[in-house]
Amino acid sequence: MSTEIIRAVCPHDCPDTCALLVTVKDGVALEVKGDPEHPTTAGVLCTKVSRYTERTYHKDRLLYPMKRVGNKGEGKFARIGWDEALDTVAARLKTIAARDPQAIVPYSYAGTMGLVQGESMSARFLHKLGASLLDRTICATAGGAGYTYTIGARIGTDLEQFQNAKLILIWGGNPIASNLHFWTRAQEAKRNGATLVAIDPYRSLTAEKCQQHIALLPGTDAALALGLMHVLVRDDLLDHDYIANYTFGFEQLKERVQQWSPQRVAQICGIAAQQIEQLAHLYGATAKRGEPVAIRTNYGLQRVHGGGMAVRNICCLPALVGAWRHAAGGIQLSSSDSFPRDSKALQRPDLMSAPQATRTINMSTIGDDLLREASPDFGPRIDALIVYNSNPVAIAPQSVKVAQGFAREDLFTVVLEHFQTDTADYADILLPATTQLEHVDAHSAYGHLYMMANNAAIAPLGEAKPNTEIFRLLAARMGFDDPCFADSDDAIAAVAFKRDDVRAIHFDWDALKQKGWQKLNMPAAPFAQGGFPTPSGKCEFFSARMQTDGYDPLPTYIAPYESAASSPELAVNYPLAMISPPARNFLNSSFVNVQSLRNTEGEPHLDIHPADAAARQIGADDMVRIFNERGSFVAKARVTDKARPGLVVGLSIWWKKLASDGKNANEVTSQRLTDMGRGPTFYDLLVQVEKVGAAA
Repeated sequence: MSTEIIRAVCPHDCPDTCALLVTVKDGVALEVKGDPEHPTTAGVLCTKVSRYTERTYHKDRLLYPMKRVGNKGEGKFARIGWDEALDTVAARLKTIAARDPQAIVPYSYAGTMGLVQGESMSARFLHKLGASLLDRTICATAGGAGYTYTIGARIGTDLEQFQNAKLILIWGGNPIASNLHFWTRAQEAKRNGATLVAIDPYRSLTAEKCQQHIALLPGTDAALALGLMHVLVRDDLLDHDYIANYTFGFEQLKERVQQWSPQRVAQICGIAAQQIEQLAHLYGATAKRGEPVAIRTNYGLQRVHGGGMAVRNICCLPALVGAWRHAAGGIQLSSSDSFPRDSKALQRPDLMSAPQATRTINMSTIGDDLLREASPDFGPRIDALIVYNSNPVAIAPQSVKVAQGFAREDLFTVVLEHFQTDTADYADILLPATTQLEHVDAHSAYGHLYMMANNAAIAPLGEAKPNTEIFRLLAARMGFDDPCFADSDDAIAAVAFKRDDVRAIHFDWDALKQKGWQKLNMPAAPFAQGGFPTPSGKCEFFSARMQTDGYDPLPTYIAPYESAASSPELAVNYPLAMISPPARNFLNSSFVNVQSLRNTEGEPHLDIHPADAAARQIGADDMVRIFNERGSFVAKARVTDKARPGLVVGLSIWWKKLASDGKNANEVTSQRLTDMGRGPTFYDLLVQVEKVGAAA
């Protein structure tokens, strides 16, 4: 056989959604490279995905169906055939569904971002079954809500324009670790004379390479944005023409921000008032000169009580200074809503017999929900879980309760996986799924504007099957004979995008498979002349929708649940704020079991400021226990001023079974939800830290 180059797509939860070229010889994938012709990938991959063959051919890859033979959580399984596995699952689901199908709950997220393998055949199956719906909140729903109230949809600055900006605020993200191809553009802008400012409680790899770093307290970003608006209005660093023509509610906003002086904001954020003054003048004056100013805001800042409001407040800044006039100006949180995905064709919600009556489970509160009994408000007890594209025992908040729920002997759990993760250890039936190199998929992105096609590069290893095929087979076992359950993966991909939408003009699946990618038909500067997809058609400083939904209709500040200022009594025992941003060599909980990447990452560690370490007699490389009322975990201390005083940082997220104490940072996170979007509050918590062996 000759060597082939197959076009593929990175499936992981990252805004870059890279175009891949897979070298295949004699049916074996030898190498995965970035496509040099794809404008955003430009031939460059992160350290994780460049080793994708190592993951695909990993010695611990799940290749056969398994059934549990030990206690839940022990991870003891015996190999079985597909017929036995499918018959077992179908029989249990039929029994539970006969009582109440809503007792069956799916749990999935972005283990693959593919529109076919992610949520197509699985959604069809679950809709037909009548299972509970899942509110997929674990990542970005808070910020998405705040952004949408203000801008109208998750549409923003094109990634390919950022290198032309003269000022870039990198707010609440570490793109060197989690958005590499944006960082490439930001570096180019810097070489062209742009100023880069990082706004982050932690001096991350990215913050170290920016000209300025503002290390505010976690959960105070909304206040900082209000302080910036105060100075912009006070010192008339505004684009009055843009405000008059393309915004709504400026007079109310002007009155509101008078209350947020730099001195007041500085006290809340734990920074100097001068930093707020200087940043506002840098932002406003650069825009006044007619130069592009851009904001790349990421997901860290929204994982707190007021996370949705924080993103909303930041979204007001570009409209105040007219930044949207420039293709390289404005803001990007996500490009998700740029894509005309045809979710109805993919997921077939019409298969639900009673959609209005079907309950929805929030994936961020799965720990509590698995432990709930049936009630009129909650509905039936959860009797079955179908987990795919996710690892909730590792990634869901308040992990102690999550593990308790998964350990219920009366809970029937099916897990589709590549590896025996923390969650897989609790499965009753474990089913082997294909990786991205072994199946077909279609992709949108949330960091750029390209529709993408993934071709299968190799045949499935062992007896692994695509998610779609597993749910097709289960549908047949359940007696579901609707024609849509016979759709091939290519047929599903062919309806992934709406052909009649001008943004997806000329979309053709066969052609997309040949080229690998096609850019959406979008204007270079989406809001240069207004046209915001809000009810008013303008950027909404005042949002009537927010008022109707019970929120303050104007930008405001919502304090963290847990901080020295908002919960002083709690802070007596737990005085340190904690955040757990992504480790560079992992992607959520993916790649943690790839030995070469884990070797690079080392072991779980905690960054702590020298003053906080000295107060606790903690030295470099000491093992420490991080704890609060919810739980505890152990890590190795790194004494460093990268963590600001009063803050500890545990880069995450480790598989629990690969940590020395069998725990990770989610032992101490809570199931409280954000102000809007019902998202998780991973970075809104207080802890205490002590050297291991010290008295509790």
